[in-house]
Amino acid sequence: MLWSTGFIGARLGAPYSEPFAFLSMRFLLVLPLMGIIVWLSGRSFALTRSQIIHAVITGMLVHGAYLSGVFWAIDNGMPAGVTALITGLQPFITGTLAYFLLKEDVTPRQWAGLAAGFVGIVLVILPKMGSGVAQIPLWTVPAAFAATLGIAFGTTWQKRQPMNTDLVTGTFYQYFGALLITLPLSMTESWEVTWSGDLIFALAWLVIVLSVGAVLLLMYLLQHGAASTTATLFYLTPVAAAIESYFLFGETLNAIQLVGMAIVVVAIAVCRPKQKA
Repeated sequence: MLWSTGFIGARLGAPYSEPFAFLSMRFLLVLPLMGIIVWLSGRSFALTRSQIIHAVITGMLVHGAYLSGVFWAIDNGMPAGVTALITGLQPFITGTLAYFLLKEDVTPRQWAGLAAGFVGIVLVILPKMGSGVAQIPLWTVPAAFAATLGIAFGTTWQKRQPMNTDLVTGTFYQYFGALLITLPLSMTESWEVTWSGDLIFALAWLVIVLSVGAVLLLMYLLQHGAASTTATLFYLTPVAAAIESYFLFGETLNAIQLVGMAIVVVAIAVCRPKQKA
């Protein structure tokens, strides 16, 4: 649910700043906040070289590549619904990577759940696309797919983190990796920012709720569960976003979307590992 609110934050902030500058400001604000959290919790900033490199690479993929691709695609004309549909492939791709790279035991039942989950989000998103799909700029499609591959490889890479890496300190170093992607890209932009209440609220929400709260929860889930199982939860992002848009922006929910939501919930239940007696 927290992850889905990122679309709302992006929607509020997009008119006031270019995408890479907006993301760079977000990460520049997250870093000192995460540093304060590390310090106040009595943790050490000292990690091994291997742990730091691992965290930086995770940040480059999960935060830098994923968000840069999504924000750039939307800013250049791709409807948010289409972007959500493409990035909805992420759980299936992550499951495939986990199977081949992490040697996770993905059962036929879980493969079926991953496939059914994608069918469900197609039903949730398609009615919102309208007739504008034909006018999607072709150059935005590779960016959306690159974003999807970024977070899929990033979640898989995070699962291979060195043992005993502190969760909070590791996340702190991830945002250095994110800036290695967004800051150079932002140099291609003008950095013209129109400060407004909406922009300030969007930045505050994305920094505190998403980049701290939701990301720490994601890292915790990856640390304590299978990457393929954790990835299936991303199928709920478009579902939650559709429900939030219904209440916040007056968007409609039709019968097809409700059926899609039900399929997603069942698919996630199917993908969950069976509890041992």
